[in-house]
Amino acid sequence: MAQLYTTIGLIGKPNHDGASATIKTLHDYLLANDYQVIVEHSVAQSLDIKNMTTGKLTDIGEQADLAIVIGGDGYMLGAARVLACYDIGVIGVNRGNLGFLTDLSPNELIEPLAQILAGKSRSEQRFIIEAEVYRHGKLKSSNSAVNEAVLHAGKVASMIEFEVYIDGIFMFSQRSDGLIVSTPTGSTAYSMSAGGPILTPNLNALSLVPMFPHTLTSRPIVVDGNSEIKLILANDNHENLQVSCDGHVILSVMPGDEVIIKKSECSIRLIHPLDHNYFNVLRNKLSWGNKLY
Repeated sequence: MAQLYTTIGLIGKPNHDGASATIKTLHDYLLANDYQVIVEHSVAQSLDIKNMTTGKLTDIGEQADLAIVIGGDGYMLGAARVLACYDIGVIGVNRGNLGFLTDLSPNELIEPLAQILAGKSRSEQRFIIEAEVYRHGKLKSSNSAVNEAVLHAGKVASMIEFEVYIDGIFMFSQRSDGLIVSTPTGSTAYSMSAGGPILTPNLNALSLVPMFPHTLTSRPIVVDGNSEIKLILANDNHENLQVSCDGHVILSVMPGDEVIIKKSECSIRLIHPLDHNYFNVLRNKLSWGNKLY
């Protein structure tokens, strides 16, 4: 029977003993089963594997049919932002803490992976967002986010003032520590910690979660996922402002700048085992109660 996947990329956290051990196990297993394997070059440098094919994340995106990311959700986010614009499936092996995006356990890996490689799996599209910073009408910087884009001050507990527009229509102005714009994927991350709603991954929606607003009536709100969200920074803000994308990429923002956040044309194709159940993930990760009987 023809292989569903022919070339598989291995991506992991460099200089992490657990991730390195899992990558070596996967590399040996995949080669023994006649798959072509590309190991991301930054982690490949810490591996003792002979005749290893290596490449950048973009090389994996261009050449591989499937990427296996070994690490925590943070490392998965970094890889997913790059791989989103390539036609490639992504699987996560959890070598972190919570593991909302990493389905497979490193302790029970080969059997569920073999099922996935045989086509016994679920495929799920997750949209991502783009954050763009405009100054005097010109684009100054941009980046993508899988979880959230966060407008905030550069120092802790520093209040900022801004206006929010949805599809060009004024929504509200606010004085607060900032605003979290979250995808459904990110609704169980920073947004949830700030009191935002949990959105099931199949929803076409974005949540706006104020951070410590200077009012008792401000509440999170969910808008259509195709909305264009515009944030206009007041001119009397302090100059040290930022937009963080997934907590990794920082875009500098000045008073008077406009920040546009909208759905990206790219999306992530996550591959899950057949028994994957989102609500089961929530129960396990958030310690929700099980069935009474």
